[in-house]
Amino acid sequence: MLALYRLFKGVDQNHAVLMVILGGPMPAAVCFFNVINDVAALLFAMPADFLSLFERPQREAMVMLFLRLHDYEVFANEIFWGLWLLPFGLLVYRSGFLPRIPGVWLYFNGFAYVIFSITGILFPRYAERVFGLNFPALLGEGAIMLWLLIKGANPRPQAAVSSASSAD
Repeated sequence: MLALYRLFKGVDQNHAVLMVILGGPMPAAVCFFNVINDVAALLFAMPADFLSLFERPQREAMVMLFLRLHDYEVFANEIFWGLWLLPFGLLVYRSGFLPRIPGVWLYFNGFAYVIFSITGILFPRYAERVFGLNFPALLGEGAIMLWLLIKGANPRPQAAVSSASSAD
């Protein structure tokens, strides 16, 4: 995230900061707290003396509850997976040193994640179908990664950007 911030802060620092916040600490915090559900499922699945009050069917039901909560938190986190792509796509589109098509693709990718997240939370039985329909849009992140790995990015130095804009 910091490398992307350094790359795009000259394009628009506010959008670069928003990209870092939505793509770094926000999803990381949700993932961190989601581990609690995993631990709770493991605690109920493993035999322990302090859980002897619960019968086996009750413990199994609790394991399923925490595993489903884990899935719902992943769906909730997908909102952040999509939202960070919106400023990222805008920065790529406006950069001038990267092609615009990946920027537009990142926008579609971001909206696809948000749609998939909302579907997974509100209509979980349709999540697989929506994922299948949105899958081509979800390849936007891979496309920009490949572009940056193969072609790289050659941003103009800040002084050249400011002198070019003042000449216009």
